[in-house]
Amino acid sequence: MSALAPTTLRYPDATMAVLPASMAALYGDRAAVVDGETTLTFAGLDARSAAVASALRAAGVTDRDVILLYLTNSVEFVVAYYGSLRAGAAVTLVNPLQPVPGLRRQIAETGAAVGFTQVEQSPRLLEAAVGTALTTVVTVDGAADAPEGIDTVPLAEFVVGHDAAPPVSTTSDDVAHLAFTGGTTGVSKGVRVLHRNVLGNVTQMIGWRAGHAVEVDADGLLTLAPRSTENPGVVPGHAATVVVSPLFHAHALINMSFLLLCGATHVFAGRFEPGRMLALIEAHRASYVTGSPAMWHALAMHPDVSTRDLTSVRVVSSGAAPIDHVTLEQLEKAFPAAAIVEGYGLTEATCLVSSAPLTSEGRYRLGSVGLPTFDTEIEIRAVDDPAVVLAPGERGQLWVRGPQVTDGYLDHPEKTAEQFVDGWLDTGDIAYRDADGYLFICDRAKDMLIYKGYNVYPRELEEILVTHPDVGAAAVVAREAGAVGQEPVAFLVPRDGHAIDAGAVSDFVAAQVLPYKKIRDVFVVDELPTSAAGKIQKVALRERLANA
Repeated sequence: MSALAPTTLRYPDATMAVLPASMAALYGDRAAVVDGETTLTFAGLDARSAAVASALRAAGVTDRDVILLYLTNSVEFVVAYYGSLRAGAAVTLVNPLQPVPGLRRQIAETGAAVGFTQVEQSPRLLEAAVGTALTTVVTVDGAADAPEGIDTVPLAEFVVGHDAAPPVSTTSDDVAHLAFTGGTTGVSKGVRVLHRNVLGNVTQMIGWRAGHAVEVDADGLLTLAPRSTENPGVVPGHAATVVVSPLFHAHALINMSFLLLCGATHVFAGRFEPGRMLALIEAHRASYVTGSPAMWHALAMHPDVSTRDLTSVRVVSSGAAPIDHVTLEQLEKAFPAAAIVEGYGLTEATCLVSSAPLTSEGRYRLGSVGLPTFDTEIEIRAVDDPAVVLAPGERGQLWVRGPQVTDGYLDHPEKTAEQFVDGWLDTGDIAYRDADGYLFICDRAKDMLIYKGYNVYPRELEEILVTHPDVGAAAVVAREAGAVGQEPVAFLVPRDGHAIDAGAVSDFVAAQVLPYKKIRDVFVVDELPTSAAGKIQKVALRERLANA
């Protein structure tokens, strides 16, 4: 497939409810999830999620109700997720560390009727649920006391007497996920992700990474059929992955369905610890691993890299944030048999928009997030006039159109109308395309700063900063500077065993950029604030500057 060749797939007209039975028919007793000492087969996932769906309907859940998942990565998360979808409900996912106020807001905004949680965080959920529509809480790992007006029940008790999945009337045009954005620009908003968006993105990923098409058989189940003779990154029925990214985030969640539908065994690693993850990759012969730049940096620098057999890994896929050049080079050494690929996506486009192809003609471009995936169009438009489409090499605002573009924001019609226009999504990212159509993300539009009338892109400065031998991680943000506009300020984390000389680092950057791009101040910190998805939280850094 050349960079400019048309790429079209057929997309199943189905809902996510069909996945567990489809996967069980394809892979049966193969391990679907390994969580510590617990192994769940594909057949077991089908049976257990069907029981959850039946129990939810018996508890009063009807089509298009909302189920809240307040869970860490676990077998129970997977069972509750697919069980909720099989009950005809939509799911809304919450960071299990979310405090009560944010949790209460999400319950109120979504109207969630039932929540799944673990005993450890159940007090927060129960407190947040008081006075809301959420009147049933299922604890997946034991029993919890509940305030008056809320029923709590252990999962084992909840599913007693239930087995077959109930009939539902939801369609591909119904909401599957109410996925809340990270809130980096203010208050989080719920994105209405339809069943056809999720299945569409999963279908695109399977075509892109596994070389297979998704089809519907005579029984209405999904099946896979080869569509490419290229050597894929994922071989259906013969893959494994080690998971540390949180499943409540779109990147990990959509990847889960893509990989499970390919029969990939998911090994949950729990809290990220580089040495343990390397051991799990070796022990389970993981072939496909996804993560964020911060994780890859820690993994590639760990001393165990030189002692572990990591040759089973065929694809190292980096998402959630741009990866720096230094970490890319380290990964190539750590995983000698793997293709190191960057991808780009956002919650408003379900998950994946573009990624480096694994085909023989797909040449790797350092710093690029690859080509748009199947049936995905992109345009680079002028920031000050979205009617103007820019030529290759010109930087502007990235717009996207495709089957993965979602239905807009929950209860935010003005913001939806502003960002979702005639089937196109304004991503809010500054980007450009090269002559072959490869996409390069420069920065978030909101992160771009203007100094003396010139545009300055923090990402460009961060790429330079991390090449300094004393700098382990870097983030650049804008500081108000009066008449000249805004000036770039760097927050830097030293490499282990190194000390940062602020003046020397500033001079290092100044020698490589035009004068208006120079770093104006340096703050040395122990770590950069990141979200659970691995994105640097620049809002927190701007607040620190404002309060300095």
